[in-house]
Amino acid sequence: MGGFFGVTSKNDCVLDIFFGVDYHSHLGTKKGGMALHSKEKGFQREIHNIENTPFRTKFEDDLYEFEGCVSGIGCISDNDPQPLLVRSHLGTYAITTIGAINNAEELLQAEFDKGHQFMSRSTGNVNETELVASLINQRSDLISGIKYAQEAIEGSVTLLILTEDDAIIAARDRLGRLPVLIGKDEEGYAVSFESFAYQKLGYEKDYELGPGEIVKITPEGYKTLQPAGEDMKICAFLWSYYGYPNSNYEGVNVEVMRYKNGEIMARDEAARGTLPEVDYVAGIPDSGVPHAMGYAQESGYTYARPFVKYTPTWPRSFTPASQKIRNRVAKMKQIPVPELIEGKKLLFVDDSIVRGTQLGETVEFLYSTHAKEVHMRSACPPIMYGCKYLNFTSKSSEDDLLARRIIHELEGLQGDAYLEEYADASTERGQCMLKRICEKLGFASLGFQSLDGLLEAIGLPKEKVCTYCWNGKE
Repeated sequence: MGGFFGVTSKNDCVLDIFFGVDYHSHLGTKKGGMALHSKEKGFQREIHNIENTPFRTKFEDDLYEFEGCVSGIGCISDNDPQPLLVRSHLGTYAITTIGAINNAEELLQAEFDKGHQFMSRSTGNVNETELVASLINQRSDLISGIKYAQEAIEGSVTLLILTEDDAIIAARDRLGRLPVLIGKDEEGYAVSFESFAYQKLGYEKDYELGPGEIVKITPEGYKTLQPAGEDMKICAFLWSYYGYPNSNYEGVNVEVMRYKNGEIMARDEAARGTLPEVDYVAGIPDSGVPHAMGYAQESGYTYARPFVKYTPTWPRSFTPASQKIRNRVAKMKQIPVPELIEGKKLLFVDDSIVRGTQLGETVEFLYSTHAKEVHMRSACPPIMYGCKYLNFTSKSSEDDLLARRIIHELEGLQGDAYLEEYADASTERGQCMLKRICEKLGFASLGFQSLDGLLEAIGLPKEKVCTYCWNGKE
């Protein structure tokens, strides 16, 4: 994933960009970057590795160099170093992107055939933001270039471009899989992935780009250069997992959706007669917590926190280079409350179950602290497909996904013909999958939110929401 934030203002906006980008740190783990512009110094840029050190501490010393800048963009990236500074026949500009390019090799070969060259990273791969910039530069202006790039890319690309005249061009991907929101204050405008980021900095919500819309933003206002399209496929995981609780997308608040989602799960379980008898309902920290609170409210069970995460020195469990160290840190972060675990029947709600590795370790940890039963609920349906659009679950093969792995254990590859049945707990295949997962991970029972229940909690028309990870439908 990744996140971005930008400001164009009549006054110095360095601190706003610094804090605005920092507020997106939950969306990426690898690189952080800021590119700013002033009439005196032109473009300035800094990129730092944030795998083991938070964005804020890496960029604090750079703020003095950026003083006096009235426009800028920044990003948190899970992959490539960015923003990039680009000099071309379209002028000099800074660019940052979020998305996934599934046909990158094909596009690169086409560029090589034209004689274009790219800077290779230490991994040998090409920075995908550089590839996007190369596509944009093939047209006579930035807007037609953005449109060309988005049409050529299989996947998605949402981007910000900072120009030499202190304007920001914001482009939402063609099907609006990610949000782009604009806030305003008396001095100018902010553009952001997360709405709470600019609101916390004193900007008021002003506008949300539609799918495929391209907008030019200046301190005086903003103008649509490419109107929004009719079709939208915004990512459902924005609400269930990686969106920040305070944010709103398409008018739907993240935290409110999560409460409602948990309530719907408990409501539907009660109607089926499958609610287990437990002492406490709890959430897997952090994003599972509001789903669990809604579940507890609807089911009538007491909400509790049988364990907490220790995060002052370990804010992330996945930053060490070694998987062995990452797993050890994940265990070290879990601090039990024995009085709420020993001899208790516990029901946990997690935001989703992707690979299941850490969840299995969590259950072992709970039983080692003498829990009597551990029931598990997922606030999403079983994930059957790797994401093609935002790199959410696409870094490993689909066989790494817990649901697919279990299906292949049960039926081999021919089980792929029955994914819809396996995702439905009312079918024989669905029950077999649930039983096998419980046996492997030690759950007393397991339940997944239905796709209909998830969409009900979001509240948008189902044709407007991307559900590819669960049903494979584009």
